[in-house]
Amino acid sequence: MREYILFHTIALCLGILLDLIIGDPHGIPHPVRAMGRLISLLEKRLYRQSPMAGFWLWCVVVLVTALLSGAILAGSYLLHPCLGIGAEAVLTCYALAATSLYRESMAVHQKLKDQDLQGAREALSMIVGRDTAELSREDVTKAAVETVAENTSDGVIAPLLYTALGGPVLGFLYKAVNTMDSMLGYKNERYERFGCFAAKADDVWNYVPARISALFMIGSSFLLGCFSRAYSGADAFRIWKRDRYNHLSPNSAQTESVCAGALGLMLGGTHTYGGKVVEKPVIGDEKRKAEPSDIQRANRLMYATEMLMALVLVGIMAVIISILPMP
Repeated sequence: MREYILFHTIALCLGILLDLIIGDPHGIPHPVRAMGRLISLLEKRLYRQSPMAGFWLWCVVVLVTALLSGAILAGSYLLHPCLGIGAEAVLTCYALAATSLYRESMAVHQKLKDQDLQGAREALSMIVGRDTAELSREDVTKAAVETVAENTSDGVIAPLLYTALGGPVLGFLYKAVNTMDSMLGYKNERYERFGCFAAKADDVWNYVPARISALFMIGSSFLLGCFSRAYSGADAFRIWKRDRYNHLSPNSAQTESVCAGALGLMLGGTHTYGGKVVEKPVIGDEKRKAEPSDIQRANRLMYATEMLMALVLVGIMAVIISILPMP
């Protein structure tokens, strides 16, 4: 057991570093894209206006994900511990999305910096589900900040937490649940019944990680506030306490409220999805207007939150290793 936890800790650290260095290189096969293709294939075969059909799709995707990731990991460790650590590190890198989130959101920032509003709208449309064609410069900025804030939990902290607890197998099960929600969890005529189980399952899997993410983001806001007046840990905590449930999702406002408070912005509000207007509560106080540099600030907060979480997790693992008996 001690040896396995040591290997797992090394692989976790290497996986985080890999994500920070290379992220999600274009042109290289990615397991999450394979999940997406599997979900699309199963949807064509299983689609019915029935929650049970969606439930069976969910079960098949979860089972396939667990079997494949488990087989890769077990086979690698059986061949050699170093190969196992390498495979686990690569799978951990694939489970995390910090660098990918940074690159995609900073593409929006660069277009805004270049005064290319239409280009910024198009770049934003790659990372959000709302309609972007009519958004103003400030709205584009706020939407990018919201996406970074929300995905700090969904794309970074939650998979990091699950991977730390159960290795890449549990990390990839989380990614499968999250991917099914992003593809099927819409409240429209096609998916309201078929995708309802995927949406509810994602809410359950994210319930605890979203709240842990918010707490670590508050801590990171205090730390960043020691170096820059752009961040306020006190306001991050205040707005989180007040607005953490100001969202249609039970989890999304947890980190969005922290980010809004830390940066002094008002996020949320009414948006349009597929031509349909969706009323949402606002989050935060508008102490100032959003500016493109807020996308950079949100990304710094995301990275600081990830590093703080990683340090705590690795510290806990080091303590466990130290108290377990030698083999």
